[in-house]
Amino acid sequence: MQSCEISADSTDDPLSSGLRRKRQPRIVVIGAGLAGLSAAKALLEGGFTDVTVLEATDRIGGRVQSVKLGHATFELGATWIHGSHGNPVYHLAEDNGLLEETTDSERSVGRISLYSKNGVAYHLTNNGQRIPKDVVEEFSDLYNEVYNLTQEFFQRGKPVNAESQNSVGVFTRDVVRKRVKADPDDTEAIKRLKLAMIQQYLKVESCESSSHSMDEVSLSEFGEWTEIPGAHHVIPCGFIKIVEILARSIPKSVIQLRKPVKCIHWNQSVSKEIERVADHNSDLPEENKGSNVFVECEDCEFIPADHVIVTVSLGVLKKRHESLFHPRLPEEKVMAIEKLGINTTDKIFLEFEEPFWSSECNSIQFVWEDEAESESLTYPEELWYKKICSFDVLYPPERYGHVLSGWICGEEALIMEKCDDETVAETCTEMLRKFTGNPNIPKPRRILRSSWGSNPHFRGSYSYTQVGSSGADVEKLAKPLPYAESSKTPPMQVMFSGEATHRKYYSTTHGAVLSGQREAARLIEMYQDLLQ
Repeated sequence: MQSCEISADSTDDPLSSGLRRKRQPRIVVIGAGLAGLSAAKALLEGGFTDVTVLEATDRIGGRVQSVKLGHATFELGATWIHGSHGNPVYHLAEDNGLLEETTDSERSVGRISLYSKNGVAYHLTNNGQRIPKDVVEEFSDLYNEVYNLTQEFFQRGKPVNAESQNSVGVFTRDVVRKRVKADPDDTEAIKRLKLAMIQQYLKVESCESSSHSMDEVSLSEFGEWTEIPGAHHVIPCGFIKIVEILARSIPKSVIQLRKPVKCIHWNQSVSKEIERVADHNSDLPEENKGSNVFVECEDCEFIPADHVIVTVSLGVLKKRHESLFHPRLPEEKVMAIEKLGINTTDKIFLEFEEPFWSSECNSIQFVWEDEAESESLTYPEELWYKKICSFDVLYPPERYGHVLSGWICGEEALIMEKCDDETVAETCTEMLRKFTGNPNIPKPRRILRSSWGSNPHFRGSYSYTQVGSSGADVEKLAKPLPYAESSKTPPMQVMFSGEATHRKYYSTTHGAVLSGQREAARLIEMYQDLLQ
């Protein structure tokens, strides 16, 4: 059995005589994703010298994961830089020449499709028929008009009626369905196609929101998410380059990989335990007994700190908050964690020897005609594949080869993650044959897919405002502990960052970066006299 260890290079209480003697506070950052690295970089640049980053996995980057296959780089995680004007991620990419090979199809102004704007989206039915382009355009205009209405509830303070159940999905499906049925110019056959397209569009929306269903996304809060002006960009050499740029100025000794955290003991809650351990560690420094926070790692090491910045995902907080913090988190923060939403959006990359799609086709959108009157987007386990909303064509083929990128979200994504590669490849091939009407489509020669939901270090892709939650819950999640500040209670012992803690930019890479910088700024301000 492994014995517990207390790190020797401890610190005193931030308000004690130690800091008055100009001693540097010790700061531990949990997680080496964009938020954690941004926080660590800002702290070091701000003058702090005792910073440690603990990363549970064997790599940095968190939910940024670029995989190189041959000459191409594929993004299992973050793909787009959303907006450019004032976006710190965009400026990092631009300043470091990462966008020089970005093609026009990898730049997009306005609402983006899930991958490329190049070419035309093919909306195909499960009967192997392509929906006419003019029908798709008419429906798309209607859907986007209703989408804009969903933004107005927050942005203009419009009241939400009871019929919508404060749900983006319920509201959208109801309004679009009524308008389609009331259109005097469409035949019954066209109306039925458009009604089936509602569900397909909502599946796409769910993948973009990383929700199981848009029924779970709050209508009254949907419009608070803020889009940064300017084009969206793909980084051809990989989003991981942003991670590497952030890590470049952080000494390697600062980041400890394969160092999962078991519990954060804050507010001097671990004092008695330390005294017990001290009985077996004669070389334990006396000052360790006065530390405000101890980070207990899975390898049984206790790391003392003055401040801990927690950057783990909302999914991990939902699963582990009861055991991850001692004492337990305040009820207000627990409620925020439980109210806010996070789910899984996964990608399925299929590489083919030759394209079976036409040169103008930029995506294959799956429209199930039997879903024209459906209310739910939850399927039996054996029908998980019906949640795949589309396959996008990766452009340019000179860079990526002949590759399709599929999208699936929610509980069905978790079922997909449990399947082996052979099963997923075969299922996707059968779907493509069915919807294209081409029984001769060969199986892909290679498959690559993500598994964010079942990964215990993430437990989801990114956050959203779930029905019943609001931006105020995001603020509560971000609020440092302890809440009550007094001369006897050192402030900001446990701090929180990550995309889910940014009220306007949740779910984004720039939200993660800005949240890390925000927490670093709090500490820089707190210690400004010491750091001068």
